[in-house]
Parts: sequence; C-alpha cells; structure tokens
Amino acid sequence: MHTKKTAGRRNFIKGIGSTAIGLVLPSLSEAQANEKSILLIEKNNRISANDRIRIGVIGMGIMGNRNLRTALKVPGITLAGVCDLYQGRLTRAKELFGTSLFVTKDYRELIDRSDIDAVIIATSDHWHAPIATYALKKGKAVYGEKPVVHQLSEGLPLITAQKESGKIMQVGSQRVSSLLYAKAKELYQSGAIGKLNIVEATYDRQSALGAWQYTMPTDASAETIDWDGFLRTDRKAAFDPTKFFWWRNYRAFGTGVAGDLFVHLLSGVHLITGSTGPEKIYASGQLAYWKDGRDVPDIMTAIMDYPATKEHPAFQLTLRVNFISGGGDTSSIRFIGEEGVLKLNGRDLEMTYSLLPKAPGIGGWDALETYPVAMQEQLLKAYDQKYTTADKRRPVKDPVRFVNPEGYDDHLDHFINFFESVRTGKPVVEDVVFGFRAAAPCLACNESYFQQKTIYWDPVNMKLINRK
Repeated sequence: MHTKKTAGRRNFIKGIGSTAIGLVLPSLSEAQANEKSILLIEKNNRISANDRIRIGVIGMGIMGNRNLRTALKVPGITLAGVCDLYQGRLTRAKELFGTSLFVTKDYRELIDRSDIDAVIIATSDHWHAPIATYALKKGKAVYGEKPVVHQLSEGLPLITAQKESGKIMQVGSQRVSSLLYAKAKELYQSGAIGKLNIVEATYDRQSALGAWQYTMPTDASAETIDWDGFLRTDRKAAFDPTKFFWWRNYRAFGTGVAGDLFVHLLSGVHLITGSTGPEKIYASGQLAYWKDGRDVPDIMTAIMDYPATKEHPAFQLTLRVNFISGGGDTSSIRFIGEEGVLKLNGRDLEMTYSLLPKAPGIGGWDALETYPVAMQEQLLKAYDQKYTTADKRRPVKDPVRFVNPEGYDDHLDHFINFFESVRTGKPVVEDVVFGFRAAAPCLACNESYFQQKTIYWDPVNMKLINRK
C-alpha cells in the first residue's frame, strides 16, 4: 500500500539531502516543525479489510512487548496471538489485550494458525533462526530481532529458507530506517569527509539494568516456565530461572555484548558506507564488574579491517562496549576521513572539517631550527617565494548539524517499512542478507575473544576463511 505519507517521507529525505553542505543547519525540530510526513501515516488513514495484517508475537519479554506496541501503531495491524515460555507473560498479554487472546507456549501452534499473516520473533538469540525458518516455510512474513542468527553456521541456511519461501523477512535493527542515518548516508556519499580511513563506534552503559540484570518474577519455577522448550538442544541442563530471564549473559542462549550492541553499530556503518563487511576481525575484552555468573565479557573492543570496494575505500573500524563506564550511557559512531569527521549520536549528527593548507608548514615543531642560521634563512626565503599567504592558511568550512525532529521514532518507521513490504511485496529495508552481514562479524568477535585468535571472513560470500 503506497500512501501520500510514504511519498512525503521520500520528498522529505530528498529535501534534507539537497541542503548545501557547509551550512550550519538548525535543529530540524525547529526548521521542519510543520513537516508531518516523517510520521508517514496519519491515525485517521482508512485501511480496507484487504490491507489488514494479523500478527503473532513469539517472545513477550522486553523487546517483544515494545515491538508489539510499536507495530500496533501502524494502521491495519491487529494482534491474533502471542507465544511465550513463561506463564506470567501470557497472563499479562491477556490483561493487556483481552481474555479471548490466543496464547501458547509452543511457537508452532501460533505459526500454524490460519489467522496469522506475520510473526514478530523476539526470543532469546538461540531460537531466532529455527523459529524464523519454520515461519517462512509455513508461509508467514517474519520480523526477526537482531542478531538474525545465534551461530555463524545458521546464516546461509536461513537466507536460503527465506529465498525459497518467497516471503518477506525484515531484521530488527531500526537504525536502518532512521532519518538520521539517511542524512548521514547522504553526507558520507557526497564526499563531505574526504576519503574515509577510520570508523570508531561505541556503545557504553552504567547500570544494572543496562548490564542485563533484569527484574525477576516472584513465581519463577519449573511449573511456570517451559524449561525444556527454552533449552532447544541440551535438554539435560538443570532448571535455572536466572539463565531463562537473563539469557543475554550466557553463550548458550545469547551472543553477549557483540551480538546485542555491536550489531546495532555495524548495521549503521554498513548502511552509510554501503559495505558488505570486514575481512579481518580481532576482539579482546574482560569480565570487569558484573561477576554474577555470566560467561560473557562486560567490556569488549574489536578491530575490523574493511577491504576497498567500489562502494568505499579500505578502512579500519573499532567497536567498543563498556558496561561499567564512568562516562554513563553513551553511544556514537565517528566516520573519520582525510578532510572531516561525521559523528552520529543518539538523535543528532554533526559534520566538522579540518582541511590541510596548500603549504606544508615550516618552523615551530620542525627540524628547521637545528640547521645553521644561514640555511634557515635560505629555506624560509624559498618557502615564502613558493607559497602565498592564502596558501599558508587552513581552509575553513562551517560544520553541518542535523537533529531528528521531536517525537520522531525510527522504530515505528522500521515497522511501517516492514508492513508496507508485506502489503506490496517490495523489498524490505533490512533483509536477511543485510542482517547476516551485520551480525556475522559481531558473532566472529565472540569467536575471536574466546579462541584468542584473529578471524578471517569473506564478506561477499558470507563464509569463514580458514588460515593457519
């Protein structure tokens, strides 16, 4: 379904993209305060019965709930059922959406229903690929949380399953749909920073909740939790409610800081640069503070080497997550080129410049003063004859600033894009291939960290390269 609002968003992005580089931009919440097309769809849009999409949600934890609330803001979306392995969340779903809501602990029962058109998968990481594969084979459209897979070996089979099914699948990294990242991509591709050489990306936190120590329910037990259904493979592991509710802290069920947060950063980097991924990956870290039984680090730094392609020059990327950062909760991505730096924060970006003068400089922190006086005078005279006063000055360009409009929600945009693809059949903004290319280097960071070695990756064919 194409709407006037969808067209309005395209025009809006085109408009911000055509802004002259070098101008100091005001906050777009001020400059474009009357630009309502960023919200894409008005609440009073009339949706015909044929436009309705009935969804089911698998995994009703934090992301499942937030995904559902966002999805239901899109006109024509109705909830047909939910699945979770903890009874308390099924009870809560009925409190929110009515006692007649279909609920189950078996994802297959939900997917098999004829009144389900699409599913949102927001389970622990180790269930992402199996459930998505089952849903695609059953003819359902899929919105799957990142990372799209738990293990590198699951990526290509899932891509094949999606292609064979012919059904829509979108990965849930909402930055890919963001106006902020659309502007950053436009600036980068215009050559604003000169030739790219380094990208620095960070995602730091300082709180127990930020480190995944979520509030535990009072009734967690083998009676209220389908523990065998959660385990997937190792059905002999002893029941442990902490592992169920804090699954991100354990390699068997989650992917640690790399799979949870590096993926967000890499998705943005790949969108802006058009990259398919790095070819060399190394990660180091430690468990510095949150020693609560988790078997993944709470501090990790990765270095990735990106080869030159037709989309971008060769560059080095560093990623960092620190779960006990004295700087507080912060996140940024800095694209550093030969002429400037493009920095993205939460909802704003700034483009700053540092340009070389034509003249290389002489004197100051220089070897000039170590030479005989006569030679110094000769060198200075020759320098002044060769370069004008203008040649000796650094060129100056005003910074560019962009701020997402007040109230803008890229998460909503991402769901609108997904449902538009479900309705029209047009490609999604973040398909399985993009999602795997963003996730795979991050999963390789875990392999590097635990094996203490460099990982080599083929970003085009999406395969590990064995080097001895």
